[in-house]
Amino acid sequence: MPTGASTSTRGPWGAKAWPRHERRWRPASRQPRTPSPPLPDLDRRAGRARAAFLALIACLGTVASACGSPPTAVPADGRDATVDRVVDGDTIVVSLAGSHERVRLIGVDTPETVDPHRPKGCYGKEASAFTKSLLHHGTGVRLVLDVEERDRYHRLLAYVYRTPDGTFVNAELARGGYAKELRIAPNTSHAGELRALVESARRDRRGLWGACSGSG
Repeated sequence: MPTGASTSTRGPWGAKAWPRHERRWRPASRQPRTPSPPLPDLDRRAGRARAAFLALIACLGTVASACGSPPTAVPADGRDATVDRVVDGDTIVVSLAGSHERVRLIGVDTPETVDPHRPKGCYGKEASAFTKSLLHHGTGVRLVLDVEERDRYHRLLAYVYRTPDGTFVNAELARGGYAKELRIAPNTSHAGELRALVESARRDRRGLWGACSGSG
């Protein structure tokens, strides 16, 4: 190469041609992004929507786990009392007007568990446990009477409704297969309803109808 000649290499159009190792593509450097601040209103609305959805799921779970019966309106007539204890599946003791009353549920008959002169009946323990699950100590109830107020044992005869939610306890015993029908005139105001529930439990072999031989 002649002395004084330029050492640069030029392309065919006179532009400077860079050496091959310097012509590689190089990505442009990126500055890290600063995250945008959250939108308070949207966050609050999303939180409220999520809370409402969870509440709905919990509500549906509660309904699904209930006894399967629709809510019942508590009858306007009747006597308000508080549960002291459950004797067995169809008998309870309540506090009523300052005294303790033994109450026999009308229209249903659960297997025997407490009479020392009678053998313990099949599924009696389960029936007692079910009634206890419905009527804890201190539960408010409304006692609705029929034509005859007391039986020969001087027990108060009643249809028992749980006042917090209207659960008709006599019907739940029949529905779940915890009791047989017991129709004694003249106290037959709900005889048709209770008979239908007992027959449904028998057909589906719920409770004692499936567990006890000779019951079906």
